[in-house]
Amino acid sequence: MTNFKLIEFRGSALTDLRDFPVSARREVGYQLDQVQHGGDPDDWKPVNTVGQGVREIRIREENGAFRVIYVAKFIDAIYVLHCFQKKLSRPARQI
Repeated sequence: MTNFKLIEFRGSALTDLRDFPVSARREVGYQLDQVQHGGDPDDWKPVNTVGQGVREIRIREENGAFRVIYVAKFIDAIYVLHCFQKKLSRPARQI
């Protein structure tokens, strides 16, 4: 038997995800499917400042960088807490 878990979106996470470009949405879906089946996303990091067990899926593509914050440590479901497009940080221009 597999470790399949349902996904539950919190707050505006699902609405925010729907605002991603199609290619980024597809990649997020693929990465979350890996998590649903007990695996890890291809590119992730812990976000312990939010809480223990919270992780960030990192998607990079032509349209920008996208992030999905989730927690999968609970038995009943994977909770997607936040989806957003990362803002590019540019160094201050020197005069």
